[in-house]
Amino acid sequence: MKAEYRIPILALLSLVAFVFISLVSCKKESIPDIEVLSFQIPGHFPNPVYDFSNNPVTRDGFELGRKLFYDTRLSFDNSISCASCHHPELAFSDAGKALSQGVGGALGNRNSPSLSNLAWYTSFMWDGGVNHIEVSSLAAIEHPAELNINFSELLDKLRGIASYQVMFEKAFGSSGIDDLRFFYAITQFTGLLISSDSKYDKVIQGKSTFNNQEQMGEILFNQHCTSCHSGVLQTDFSFRNNGLDSEFVDEGRKHITNNPNDLGKFRVPSLRNVALTQPYMHDGRFSTLDDVLLHYTSGIQHSATLDPIFNENISLNASERAAIVAFLQTLTDHSFIQNEKFSNPF
Repeated sequence: MKAEYRIPILALLSLVAFVFISLVSCKKESIPDIEVLSFQIPGHFPNPVYDFSNNPVTRDGFELGRKLFYDTRLSFDNSISCASCHHPELAFSDAGKALSQGVGGALGNRNSPSLSNLAWYTSFMWDGGVNHIEVSSLAAIEHPAELNINFSELLDKLRGIASYQVMFEKAFGSSGIDDLRFFYAITQFTGLLISSDSKYDKVIQGKSTFNNQEQMGEILFNQHCTSCHSGVLQTDFSFRNNGLDSEFVDEGRKHITNNPNDLGKFRVPSLRNVALTQPYMHDGRFSTLDDVLLHYTSGIQHSATLDPIFNENISLNASERAAIVAFLQTLTDHSFIQNEKFSNPF
């Protein structure tokens, strides 16, 4: 009798083991699905500008925003998305292209900026023409050289897509697709694009150290660059004429304020992940970081609105420029550009 039951018992034990392993495996796979998403301020960062209390981050809201960011249906002819000019592996820049490229191959007149730490921004676009993160996508949506679609028409398009009807209802608790919900969802995604884990961050937190060249670069950077690129965010968010031109095809900040004193002034960009986001300046005129430094050593163009800090060229030799570039490379945040949470959901 014992021999007759040996095989069934072993089979039963195997079945129990299989079920246990399967349950453990399923539990592991379900962790990302139940992960709570929230806006968390890095410990070494200042308080943000944007207040998420009116737009609390949820997984459904974040995932809706992520899908919208990558969906080519947001453009007039369904050909490009926000991500077409903001690639995650390039720190959400359009590296390699001097100017943004939109529907039908239309070229804009400015370089597509990198996207990170937007919740700390006081204004958006090179000229500061947008002053709130929630509507920062609207300019690109309606610009004829970008997504080129009337926003009301875009909302109508989304209302006709069943999957979006479901996603908006899950994200906001009731049916309906409107402008506020659209902007809230996009902001939940873009507001969580936080870059705070580069070697530079680890050094200032005492978790790593610079090598000799990086350390020399940091010293030179602090001497010559922090008047504009200050603090952990690597920008003071000001608008400055940094001597690119003596005459201006693009009026810069003046286009927004109509103040002659703002002619040729552009927003100081953050230098986070700057080694990934070439070419540089508002019109992408400089191909490399060394080109940028050469501009400050010998290329300053004088005009009435030139920022006083650029009245004299900066003296840097080749070795010193290389050290600064080495320091700037420590601002690359590999965990940020490789984060699957920010990747294309399609």
